[in-house]
Amino acid sequence: MTLETWLRRAVRMYGRRDAALGQIAATARDEALYLILRTLGLPLGSPASVLSRRLSAGECAALERVFKRRLVDRVPAAYIAGEAWLGGLRFHVDERVLIPRSYFVEILPTQVDPWLAGPHAVTRVADVCTGSGCLAVLLARHFKGARVDAIDLSPGALEVAAINVRRHRLGGRVRLVESDLLSGGPAGRYDVIVSNPPYEPSAHVDALPREFRREPRLALDGGPDGLVLVRRLVREAARRLKPSGILMIEVGGGRDAFEREFGRLEPHWFHTEDGSDCVCLIQAARLPRRHVRARS
Repeated sequence: MTLETWLRRAVRMYGRRDAALGQIAATARDEALYLILRTLGLPLGSPASVLSRRLSAGECAALERVFKRRLVDRVPAAYIAGEAWLGGLRFHVDERVLIPRSYFVEILPTQVDPWLAGPHAVTRVADVCTGSGCLAVLLARHFKGARVDAIDLSPGALEVAAINVRRHRLGGRVRLVESDLLSGGPAGRYDVIVSNPPYEPSAHVDALPREFRREPRLALDGGPDGLVLVRRLVREAARRLKPSGILMIEVGGGRDAFEREFGRLEPHWFHTEDGSDCVCLIQAARLPRRHVRARS
């Protein structure tokens, strides 16, 4: 059997099992090829000629085991491989963290700096709900003169984030902080606060495919309307930003609900390639505490 034959077989298996996609790839072929290459220890950038490679009986058996985990046990591909990619960087992931996927990866390089005096003027950044630490790493690489606080409530998530901070040699600039949002974090004010918080309504989380329900519920569930943590974060950021600072939040499908509640703060919605435009920026000057609802 060749690698291409196994790949075609795997794609048919995805269809028969009605496997959910979107955690690391949008198509069954892309995800199946990724798992095959990773299982066989072949480079992800292998040329097309690799498809004609003949597989040994042992390699076929290894692929059988991997795809049983993926399609029968419904373990996400990223957890099987122990890695995920974001912004061209490789991150360690396991069941303690959400699999990295964020629109910040396309927004940060080109759309954020015009809202600041300049990237080199940024000295303090907070990544709230850091999870695997992927955004903290990307922020540290973008704001090269800044110290980044990577904040999360989950000790397990912070253990994974520590692996990634070490992997990218940023231990001197990225500090891991166990805190419930900003309330228990280090004192002082930030130039930039970034968050990809749990924003899915609880009922939506209950209805997710099994693959997605393998991810930590703590990282997905935003309460009855998806905005419980978002409300708190907006409230807390009003006290923790420098006067010229900015708050950026990713809210997924909750943009309309966010606009209804916080439209008076004049959020700016960044453009994304798929048109979802679900990451907003609010300037510190727009965050007077009297304009922020106190409900939780």
